[in-house]
Amino acid sequence: MKILFVHERFGALGGAEVNILATAEALLDRGHETGLLHGPGTGKEEDAWLHTFPSRFQYDKTSCGRAALSLAMHQFKPDVIFLHKMADPVLMAALAENPVPVVRMIHDHDLICMRSYRYSPFSRNICTRPTSGWCVFPCGACITRNNKPGMPLKWVSYTAKKQEIALNRKLTALIVASRYMKGELVLNGFSPDQISIHAPVPRPTGGAFESSFDSRNLLVYSGQIIRGKGVDVLLESLAKITTHFEAVIIGDGNHRAHCERLSRRLGLNHRVHFTGFVPQSELKIYHRTASVAVVSSVWPEPFGAVGLEAMRCGLPVVGFESGGIGEWLIDGETGYLVPWMDREQYAGRIEALLRNKKLARTMGENGRELSERRFSFAAYIRELESLLVRTAHARPILLPSS
Repeated sequence: MKILFVHERFGALGGAEVNILATAEALLDRGHETGLLHGPGTGKEEDAWLHTFPSRFQYDKTSCGRAALSLAMHQFKPDVIFLHKMADPVLMAALAENPVPVVRMIHDHDLICMRSYRYSPFSRNICTRPTSGWCVFPCGACITRNNKPGMPLKWVSYTAKKQEIALNRKLTALIVASRYMKGELVLNGFSPDQISIHAPVPRPTGGAFESSFDSRNLLVYSGQIIRGKGVDVLLESLAKITTHFEAVIIGDGNHRAHCERLSRRLGLNHRVHFTGFVPQSELKIYHRTASVAVVSSVWPEPFGAVGLEAMRCGLPVVGFESGGIGEWLIDGETGYLVPWMDREQYAGRIEALLRNKKLARTMGENGRELSERRFSFAAYIRELESLLVRTAHARPILLPSS
């Protein structure tokens, strides 16, 4: 089967890109052909993407996404299109109108939230409303941060967002990572029958090992350093810990400079180290000597696969109760699920694990067992492959004439 992946980036960046590469590699191993229609490169680990996607079709500001899709359709001739993140409205419309079945993986809240992260940047309260006029007033989500060069703020059209949601309702199938995310889509008018839950679990990175849980008391955070990931809240929590510890903040993002300044103000600069981007294959180097993995997201995580990855390495996880995290982080069993934004309890739970390594090891092993039983990468690929094959054969494909 020929599977055309579609994504707005090329190369490593965050969890979506990790999942895309691992999934494509696994499907190649199972005898399928993979192509990629993509936007600009990230400059990170692009060689792996070049190897995994021998058929590539690029679009950018100077080339029309619709034209790139047409070229991919005629040259690659896919049986099914596997859509990931997509911000280009012209290309999105072309995909929705395309005769080849389209399956979309929903990685985050971009589709249903004008701000993309489903919480207020002022109060940081999590939003529970569907996309509606409320988003314009009083929420003010029509004006949001611009992460691209130029003005610091940008205008987001409510009408365009509603049109985007309507286009996605036309797709053959949608995949989400959690029951929480399925509920979010249903809240916004999607049919439950259109939505499948397949958690994009991380691919094993080598043989099983047991962390040393040594006296270094290493805490590991891995992920983007953006405001919704709550690294600032994590630092404020760490400042309350009296037990000796070290922490590594692995990743990069537009909130990093602020968090580094905050770390210094809190007197943590000798105990907290910002590593910047680290390739996925090297994370296990940190996990081998860690005692606790921390997931500090204060936005509603669609799933939070990075915590599951730490559990697979036998580490207990401490995270806030936010979004889909509670679907894999079982409080008191695989770590601790802390009430949202409760810094005191967050610090206390970390400290309890640092003081009781036997408990930390037990929770880590519980997490490893859970990840192998409920969140197997092999099972994820089998179920995803089955969905893609069923979708590809759901109706005849009539390619447009050249």
